[in-house]
Amino acid sequence: MLGALAANAEAQRIPGYPPDVYDYDPRETALLPPYCKHTQAFREVVPGGDDQQAIRHWEQIMGADNYLHMHHYCLGLMHLNRARILARDTQTRNYHFSRAIGEIDYVLRNARHDFFMRPEMLTRRGEALVGLKQGPRAVADFEAAIAAKPDYWPAYAQLSDFHRSLGDLGKAREVLEAGLKHAPDSKGLRRRLEELEQEMKKPSTKGPGR
Repeated sequence: MLGALAANAEAQRIPGYPPDVYDYDPRETALLPPYCKHTQAFREVVPGGDDQQAIRHWEQIMGADNYLHMHHYCLGLMHLNRARILARDTQTRNYHFSRAIGEIDYVLRNARHDFFMRPEMLTRRGEALVGLKQGPRAVADFEAAIAAKPDYWPAYAQLSDFHRSLGDLGKAREVLEAGLKHAPDSKGLRRRLEELEQEMKKPSTKGPGR
């Protein structure tokens, strides 16, 4: 049993990086939003994280009862980065996508339901679910993020990207157009729409009847 656990842990290792995100490699913590280093767990090990004025600042912005749990979200972001940027094989990617979902789930369960970060967290969880090829669950998260904050453009972007990956260009464009109605200044949505329209103009390579 111990041998199997050791083999599994070794399988998830990323060359040149510590075994787990809990080692707080500075290359990884540098990729996180600025509030992360002042959250619980991070503030104890990340240089400058124990700045009490900064901690109070973020507690005032997010609410102390919400900020109390945000280190889990930051850990989830680290797992997402490992899955999307550092992992070199499917097993390792899936491991980190799954860990990301677990960390984000914790915050979604314990933070206030009206927490303004909720649409972002739902979108990030959706990204991890796409990585695990759990499309229906991912779509539900993207749509929940949009319902919670109709002008949150990243949720539209991820939802459109998902439909585009399936080859449903019409649905992808529909999502982008809906997003631009609520967030007309979004460069990310505008760029995606321009790229999509160019793709839709290309002649199909499929033969007759296919």
